[in-house]
Amino acid sequence: MTGETRAQADSGVPVIDLSQAPGAVEGLRRSKLVTFSWHLVEYFLVANRLQISSRLRAAALRWYGARIGHGVIMRPGLRVKSPWNLAVGDRCWIGDGVWLHNRDRITIGSDVVISQETYMTTGAHAFRTNMALITKPIVIEDGVWVSSRCVVLGGAHIGRSAVLSPTTVAKGSIAANTIVSSPAPVVVGQRFDLSSSS
Repeated sequence: MTGETRAQADSGVPVIDLSQAPGAVEGLRRSKLVTFSWHLVEYFLVANRLQISSRLRAAALRWYGARIGHGVIMRPGLRVKSPWNLAVGDRCWIGDGVWLHNRDRITIGSDVVISQETYMTTGAHAFRTNMALITKPIVIEDGVWVSSRCVVLGGAHIGRSAVLSPTTVAKGSIAANTIVSSPAPVVVGQRFDLSSSS
């Protein structure tokens, strides 16, 4: 794995050399000027902790390419990485401190509640090889309630009127009309296959 891992420590566990990781800038799909200007607008209008108008937040997002429906309420502290990759239906509520880290598309249906401090990310990394950026879209159907401090991962598809309990980690497909709660943390595998190391 030359160029991908540094010399193994005494434990025999490799470490990926991040100086060799492919850049993630390509995922922005906009010029540096547009991206920089969005960061300023996001800071002053969208992520602002003052209780300013939801209409003003929606207008700023639309200006940068987001599709935002009617009657959407956006609370203070909202962060959106790439507004051009965002579509929100009608009558949605987006709570305080929600972070949409969307290098890929996030599609939110109508009548959806995204509660406080929820984090959605369409990105991950090739963590066994070179830490290259991998993106997958997120789809949230109509009537879903994503309650507070949930994490929704790239590739998640949350079915109509499903509910995610607080702090749930959502990935893959979640059936319509279900209530989902994450179990306690468990080890699901090993990062590196150490059996082939010498």
